[in-house]
Amino acid sequence: MTNPILHMEHLGAPPWKTLDPFLFCVHHDDAYPAGNPAMGPAASLAGRNIGSDFAGRDGWRMYHGDTVPGFPRHPHRGFETITLARRGYIDHSDSLGATARFGHGDVQWMTAGKGVVHSEMFPLVHQDRPNPTELFQIWLNLPAKRKMVPPHFTMLWSPDIPRVVQQDEAGRKTEVVVMAGALGADRAPSPPPDSWASDPRSDLAIWTIEVDAEGEWILPAAPAGVNRMLYFFAGDALTLDGHPARCGVGIQVRPEQPIAVKNGPIRSELLMLQGRPIGEPVAQYGPFVMNTRNEIRQAFADYQRTGFGGWPWASDGPVHAREAQRFAVHATGKKERPA
Repeated sequence: MTNPILHMEHLGAPPWKTLDPFLFCVHHDDAYPAGNPAMGPAASLAGRNIGSDFAGRDGWRMYHGDTVPGFPRHPHRGFETITLARRGYIDHSDSLGATARFGHGDVQWMTAGKGVVHSEMFPLVHQDRPNPTELFQIWLNLPAKRKMVPPHFTMLWSPDIPRVVQQDEAGRKTEVVVMAGALGADRAPSPPPDSWASDPRSDLAIWTIEVDAEGEWILPAAPAGVNRMLYFFAGDALTLDGHPARCGVGIQVRPEQPIAVKNGPIRSELLMLQGRPIGEPVAQYGPFVMNTRNEIRQAFADYQRTGFGGWPWASDGPVHAREAQRFAVHATGKKERPA
């Protein structure tokens, strides 16, 4: 049997390395305490590097927030952000006047295109109990012909995302959450129209895979020529066609063969990122991803000149009312809520 593992390496601190067409992946997992009246942490911030707090003191981070954790306004151009909100809430606001609150399994897929400014704040809505917040943010490249498309975001609400549960012969379960691509007859909601994922040739898939202790599952084959990475981020140990892997590794696997996954003594979770490479030069500097250094310089000049539409909000990191439920208001004025 051919070894399905092409490469394996320790994940280390995020961001995690990814393969074309992805740019990187960050796993945020913060054990926030109860919230205060401003929806920040009801705890002392003394000793933290406020404005750039990534140390993880007491199991949580303020990131670039000073009152509420998160990422106040910042620009992007030339790629997409895909935010998988597993626990807690994210309050989004952007330079187009769009805004949202999402979480608890929702996904926001934003095409930055020719330029957008947005903020991503993590409001601690519960004052009487902790506010654990966990999310993945994945950066997906855009091909050159789509780098300057109008910015746009799509909400994939949790009730609309397929959760495929399969059992092995002993009744142990594997649950696959299909946020992009398809698993058998179960297909994810459509991504934004200008995404690389909207090109049927991309074979793009984003799944999380949760396997019961001692569970067995077959990862189905994918078309040859795609890049397929498994990020083993929770659990202890498992094998892929008998080849061992410990938790905390990224595993590039052969796409064209099905792989028998046998889990170890505790529940395991993996993130799968799969896609056909775009295969174009990548020039990246900070929040901009283009094809050449001249295009990066132009992005900075355009942002300084136009602000990518300005900032219509009263603060750099706006949050919604504590009692607000999940919703989205798009730049067109369209309003939506999860079913």
